[in-house]
Amino acid sequence: MKVRRRARVLTLQTLYEVDVANHAPGNVLQRHIQDGALPGSVERFASHLVSGVVANRVRLDELIHRYAPEWPLDQMAAIDRNILRIAIFELLLDGETPVKVAINEAVELAKMFGSDSSPRFVNGVLGTLVASMRGTGVSLGKNGPSRGSLWRTRVRDCTVR
Repeated sequence: MKVRRRARVLTLQTLYEVDVANHAPGNVLQRHIQDGALPGSVERFASHLVSGVVANRVRLDELIHRYAPEWPLDQMAAIDRNILRIAIFELLLDGETPVKVAINEAVELAKMFGSDSSPRFVNGVLGTLVASMRGTGVSLGKNGPSRGSLWRTRVRDCTVR
């Protein structure tokens, strides 16, 4: 498995436990890191993703609600909800992952961990979000959004606690 995909899997496992069991994100991530002999690059990227999602969870959830209005967050599968959080963070805040890669990785996570309908659901929500962002003039891509750079800067300064 590629380094970034391994980090996304680790991030998903961490966020799922945080979401379902309400455990401290930093403790959960460190336990998962200790359980597997992972390269430092996996640890760093997973920590970056967990930090960003945790720090921006309220805003990410607002976006999920906006682009999946038929599915209240508390009724959405926890796996799907956290896959969407990771992907939206990568798409709108991080700016290091190309749009197609972020969507593809989210769909692959949904195939590995979600239900039979998860890949289609995740793809649909992210496709709608990307279309909407492009429709409002937000430039998505490897360099991140053209708007909201202050938000992106704040995310980079966050650490997992």
